[in-house]
Amino acid sequence: MIARSEYLGPVAKVVQEDLGIDPKDEREVRRSFHVWRSLLPIAFGLLAVGFLLWHELREQGFEQVASGTGNYAWVDTDHNGEVDLGKPEDFALTEHGDYRLMSGMERLRSVHLAPWGLLLLFAALIANGLRDFGYIVRLRILTDGEFGWKRSFQVIALWEFATAVAPAVVGGTSVAIYVMAKDGTPLGRSAAIVLVTAMLDELFFLLFAPAVFFLAGMDNLFPPELDEALWGLPVQALFWIGYAFIAVMKITVFYSVFFRPRAIKLFLVNLFKHRWIRRFRPNMAQAGDDLIAASDQFKGRSVSFWLKAIAATWCSWGSRFLVLNLIAAAFFTVQGHALMYARQIVLWVILLISPTPGASGAAEFAFVGFMRDLLPAGAMLVVVALLWRLFTYYLYLFVGAAVAPGWLRRTSNRASEKKAAPVSGN
Repeated sequence: MIARSEYLGPVAKVVQEDLGIDPKDEREVRRSFHVWRSLLPIAFGLLAVGFLLWHELREQGFEQVASGTGNYAWVDTDHNGEVDLGKPEDFALTEHGDYRLMSGMERLRSVHLAPWGLLLLFAALIANGLRDFGYIVRLRILTDGEFGWKRSFQVIALWEFATAVAPAVVGGTSVAIYVMAKDGTPLGRSAAIVLVTAMLDELFFLLFAPAVFFLAGMDNLFPPELDEALWGLPVQALFWIGYAFIAVMKITVFYSVFFRPRAIKLFLVNLFKHRWIRRFRPNMAQAGDDLIAASDQFKGRSVSFWLKAIAATWCSWGSRFLVLNLIAAAFFTVQGHALMYARQIVLWVILLISPTPGASGAAEFAFVGFMRDLLPAGAMLVVVALLWRLFTYYLYLFVGAAVAPGWLRRTSNRASEKKAAPVSGN
C-alpha cells in the first residue's frame, strides 16, 4: 500500500447499476489481476538482478579476513578514519594483513549466515507481516469494524498487488475503491476510506522522516556518488523536492477534508471550465465528491479514533523499514543500522518517480547505489537486494494473484444472486 499521489476519481466516474461502477472501469480493474501483470515486474526485477550479479562477479574487491591471514593492510591514505573497501589506494601489500583482494566469486563464497542468521530472517518475515497487520487493523478502524479480518485481508492483498503492478493498471488506490465497492461498501464511502488512508500514510512520512534523519545524521544520508546517476540532479535535491510536494499535497487534502470540502470542489470545477481542459472537469467534480464524502465520514471523529488509526499506520511503516536491517544483519555485521533505516526512506521517495511497474528493476539498481558503502561483499549485496525485494515486493505479487481469483468468483456470484433475486411488489 505504498502511499503514492494517485488520483481517486477514475474508478468512480459514472454511477451505473447497483454498485455505481462503470462497466468499462470494472473490466479495466479485472484486467489488473491477469497473470501477465505479475510476470512483467518480476521479469524487470530479475533482469536487473542478473545484470548486477554479472557486473559484481567480474569485479575484484577487498574483504576483511581473520587477523594475520590476509595479504593487505589498511593504510587510510585519505586520513578519514573510515575503512572504504572500494578504495584500492587505502590498502597496501603486507605479509600478515587483515584484508585480502578477492574475485567477485570468492567474495560471494566468503559470506555465510551469521550465528543468528536464520532467526533474523524469520524476524524479517515477522516485521513484514506486522506491516500488513497494521494495514488490516487500520482498515477495520476506519470502517468501524464493518470489515472482518478476512475481508480486510483480501482488500489489502489486492490493494498491494495493484500497487505492485502500477503504473500498468488504473492504480492501487483506484483498485482499492473498486474492491471495497464490489464487496458491498458504498462507492463514496470507499473513496473516502482510501483518501484517508493515503493521508495517514503520508502524514507518517512527513513527521517520521525528519526524526529518523536527525538520529542517523545528515552528513552521510545522501550518497554523493549517486548525484550524477539520477538524471544529473543531486539525490538530496530530488528527495527534498519530493518531500515538499508531498507536504503541500497533504496539507491541501487535510484542509479540504476537515474544513472546506465543498469550497474546494467548487474551485476545482471552475478551474477546469476552460475549453482546452474542460474534458477533465467531470473527474474534478468526482474528486470533489470524494473529498465531501471523506469529510462527512470522518469529520468530528474522536481523538481516540485518530490515535488508533495513526498507531496502526506507524506500526505498518515502522515495521516496513525494519525488514532490510534484519536481512542485512543475517549476513553481515552492520555498523550503521540507523543510517540504513534512514536511507530506505530516501530511496522510497526517489522510487516514486520510477516508470516501471512497482519500480521493478529501478529499485534493485538504486538499492545497490544507496547501500554499497554500508554492506560489504559486492555480489552478496545484490543477493541481499533480491531477498529484500522478495520479502517486500514479489511476495505481494504472488499473494495478490492467489487471492484475486477467489475474490472475483465470490463477488461475481454475489452480484448474480442479487440480480436473480425476485423483486417484491405491492
